[in-house]
Amino acid sequence: MLHYDHIDIDTGSAQIHVTQVGRGVPALVFLHYWGGSSRTWEQVIQPLVDSARCVALDHRGWGQSSAPDAGYAIGDMEADALAVITALPLTDYILIGHSMGGKVAQLIASRRPAGLRGVVLVAPAPAKPVAVPDDVRAQMAAAYLSREAIIATLDGVLRHATLSEELREQVVQDSLAGSSEAKREWVESAILEDVSADLAQIDVPVLVVAGRQDRVEPIEVLESHVLAEIPGARIEVIDECGHLIPLEKPDVLSDRIAAFVDTVITARPAVNR
Repeated sequence: MLHYDHIDIDTGSAQIHVTQVGRGVPALVFLHYWGGSSRTWEQVIQPLVDSARCVALDHRGWGQSSAPDAGYAIGDMEADALAVITALPLTDYILIGHSMGGKVAQLIASRRPAGLRGVVLVAPAPAKPVAVPDDVRAQMAAAYLSREAIIATLDGVLRHATLSEELREQVVQDSLAGSSEAKREWVESAILEDVSADLAQIDVPVLVVAGRQDRVEPIEVLESHVLAEIPGARIEVIDECGHLIPLEKPDVLSDRIAAFVDTVITARPAVNR
């Protein structure tokens, strides 16, 4: 059992809850999916703590972070993450973003912040959005409103591999815990935001990790809307896996992250950027 340090960081417009464990650089900063929390990453983090400081945050409105009445745009979540990175402080780090967190990570990387060494995008929502039909967004708006709706969404949309009862309950509890504002604003606006204008400016290695059976962000969408937008980005596919890669295949994802970190360190020693 890992023993996490817990800290709440005031970003000016929200209190962001952060968990951290391990030592080593570059640090790994984890950004979770719409419906998740920092604990989404626990099984992924466990094999990585011997060589890296692992930092996972709850986005505003999720987990143990505060839920302001407004401010759920991608830029607001970007500002929160950068405030956390500055406050800790982290001067040498790799971003790992899943789904919604992946869209946030793309925007951060496009700003070329000091200390960023690389990015792992796990089934990311594209920074250049895909059109989402109104009926699909209506289904999304209802997806996390009740235990029954969450289970139906989990089994019908999000996962491919079997999850333990413990992880299924974690998904239910994390999804129920999200604030109404955080649930609504992603569906009504943030998922539709185009934050791709500066993706060509990304100057660090980028790895995209996809689930072969992902119904939310299929491989062809990642190829056309993520890989095509980010210079030098490459993709690796995990078989027998849906959208919830950190929960469905945590060991495989940990291995992919560790290999990426080794490649980044070898190719580009730490420098002040």
